[in-house]
Amino acid sequence: MMIYTSTLTHISPLAVRTSFGDIGVGLNRPLALIALPVAVVVIIGLIRYRASGTASARSRRLLAVSRIIVIALLILAAAGPFTVITMETTGDPSVSLLVDRSNSTAVGPNQTEELVEGIEDEGIPATVSTIARGERSPIGDGVAANLQENGSVVVVSDGQTTDGQSLSATAEFARSVDATISSVTFESTETERYITLTGPSKTSVGVETQILTRVRGVEATDPVTVTVSIDGEQVTEETLDNGTGRVPVRHTFESVGAHEITATIESDDTYSENNIARSTVRVVEKPTILYVSQQDYPLQSYLQQLYTVETANEVPETLDPYYAVVVQDTAADDLGNVERLQRFVIDGNGLLMVGGPNGFEGGGYDSSSIGTILPVQVGEGTPGSARVVLAIDASGSTGSGMQIQKAVALSALDQLGDSTGVGVVGFRRQAYAVSELKQLTENRDATRQRIRQLRAGGGTNIANGLRGAEEMLNGQRGTVILISDGVDAQSRATVVAESLGRQGVRVITVGAGQRVNEPLLQQIADISGGTYFQANETDRLRILFGGSGRQFDGEGLTIVDSGHFITSGTEVTATPDQVNDVSVRPGGTFLVAGSNGDPAVAAWRYGLGRVATITTYQSGGGLGGLLNEPDSLLVTKSVNYAIGNPERKTTGITGAEDTRVGSPATITYRGDAPPADASISFRAVRDGVYRASVTPETQGFKQASGATYAANYAAEYAGFGTAPALRDAVRSTDGRQFEPSDTAEIAEFARQQSTRVRDVEQQWGWVFVTLGLIVFVTEVVIRRVQIYQGRTRQESGLT
Repeated sequence: MMIYTSTLTHISPLAVRTSFGDIGVGLNRPLALIALPVAVVVIIGLIRYRASGTASARSRRLLAVSRIIVIALLILAAAGPFTVITMETTGDPSVSLLVDRSNSTAVGPNQTEELVEGIEDEGIPATVSTIARGERSPIGDGVAANLQENGSVVVVSDGQTTDGQSLSATAEFARSVDATISSVTFESTETERYITLTGPSKTSVGVETQILTRVRGVEATDPVTVTVSIDGEQVTEETLDNGTGRVPVRHTFESVGAHEITATIESDDTYSENNIARSTVRVVEKPTILYVSQQDYPLQSYLQQLYTVETANEVPETLDPYYAVVVQDTAADDLGNVERLQRFVIDGNGLLMVGGPNGFEGGGYDSSSIGTILPVQVGEGTPGSARVVLAIDASGSTGSGMQIQKAVALSALDQLGDSTGVGVVGFRRQAYAVSELKQLTENRDATRQRIRQLRAGGGTNIANGLRGAEEMLNGQRGTVILISDGVDAQSRATVVAESLGRQGVRVITVGAGQRVNEPLLQQIADISGGTYFQANETDRLRILFGGSGRQFDGEGLTIVDSGHFITSGTEVTATPDQVNDVSVRPGGTFLVAGSNGDPAVAAWRYGLGRVATITTYQSGGGLGGLLNEPDSLLVTKSVNYAIGNPERKTTGITGAEDTRVGSPATITYRGDAPPADASISFRAVRDGVYRASVTPETQGFKQASGATYAANYAAEYAGFGTAPALRDAVRSTDGRQFEPSDTAEIAEFARQQSTRVRDVEQQWGWVFVTLGLIVFVTEVVIRRVQIYQGRTRQESGLT
């Protein structure tokens, strides 16, 4: 139950709290108070029941009052009374230096001794702990192991983490214990380059494939020559005049099997291990797909360039040979056996449904079972069916950035249609109701005013904010728009987000504030089926919730979710002039919007399979400019999404993933039984699929049960200079970035950190228990004195 008062009344998780100046007073378990009236009635009844003896009515009333006071105090203690006071605490200043002695730091000077000497000259003791050495750099683990509550550490490292937990996870832990991470700027003084290869792990025969070589490094300004070879034959040689850069290679493989790619540079630098990069590409036969249409469209010819395509006017008797079915501009009644197509998708295959005048609303999809397979439904969403809760971070970490939070919330509110039901929850350590869930037709101005009145203060618990939004939705489907900087003190936000996703509630996260923890907000969105937006991207909310019911001034196509496989790395420039009248189903992913804001591309998982829809088209039914570069990549990736693994129907084959020296490579075999290889132990992961792992000790191309994989140099040699993750960890924990000469500043920061202003929570249940005991003992003593003085007897009717 949510209570609306002039103070901050928390709705989740069940705690209530109000503030009096700088002091917060509340109850952790307010539901315990329900027992109070019940206890009062029971006590009065017991004392009045068959009352007899010498005790007067006044004595009985006093006894009733005494027992009621005792019970009330015990119930108050059970309710968990607490206070939160902002106060200053002090400690003994010291500096904990965490030193990275891994190989990647060899490109800069070791200044640990000078730092210790300079800090101790300022009268502050310094301790040194080594957190990385040689080819292992578990920087995140090392920092986490040295963090203490309300403590501070100074990291002397480049932040290049190659093992253990990430620095972002460590920073989240630091915030949970109110600790800070600072660092000393790492200065690279030696030249060091490293080369990498990226490209697809699998491709098809006859399909042009792009392979990208990158050269990065520190203090690397002299020209360097890059040579790329495929299967031992040189395919390109290019000089990078600036010393670093990119060399793209386009290549078409004409034979199936594993192909070996090598890229090398000649560089006189600190390490030679990373002057060669290796990669393998497994080339497979073109997957077979079925193209179903009643007319001839250019899409068919386009698909035939990339896949083995069979055509039909309707769904045939068997779909076993196909990896995916592509249907274009075909009415439901002309599809044939829709149930067979549905089973095909459920069993793990794919479907791409392309629209046109005869598709979707023009093809009777709303009255056919084909509509249940698709991530979109015919027509707009039901007016008023959208329920949205704005969960706004009002914690102290937002600071002056609270203005950004409110501006984003007001912008989001302006973009939601009048028929949308909107509620607002604010949260700090707990959540509280700001505006109840109502349609904006009757509540827009009041909601806007309540958002403007929000004030920042206190700690942050995003999980409780999400729980508050969940309670406001009251078990119904809807969307939570989480507006936060992601700086979370102690949260299981991802766990709550996952639970919301299972209930059909997606969480759209908006990073807003002075310092934004994007990895956490991205994870919350992903795990719930939502989308992450930066503060300047919230205009897309109009697309997600407004549709044609609220004006969207777009031009051409707009990518709504750039993190999906289909849209990642794609660019849209075409301007198709038609779009089918559809809306995204709950659980579907809205990927691309048409010029009017309606969904042009959407996708979801159906059973074990994948389904995508393209509902925008050119007059006449074709896809028009979508089949021209760069837009054609969107079509290709939509088909590839539906296809999934192009080897899943093939048995008796072994595949292996590329890896690095010292890291395991996964070997996968598909067949009735694993290969008889005494050196590798396969385990069954599901019917017909077996996996094993091998760990290479040297670089090169390796063989495992007939599969080829590349073993590259250790990860320690794949990153030099200060890592952005270290700077982010320092910033998000309110630490400091020091120069090596800033020993006096480091000492002064240690003094400041030892005296800090914190929210100190005090539990007071023991006080109420003690008072209850005192009242009870006092009442017993008084009664005994009365008996001793002869004023009453033990048989007085009081017991």
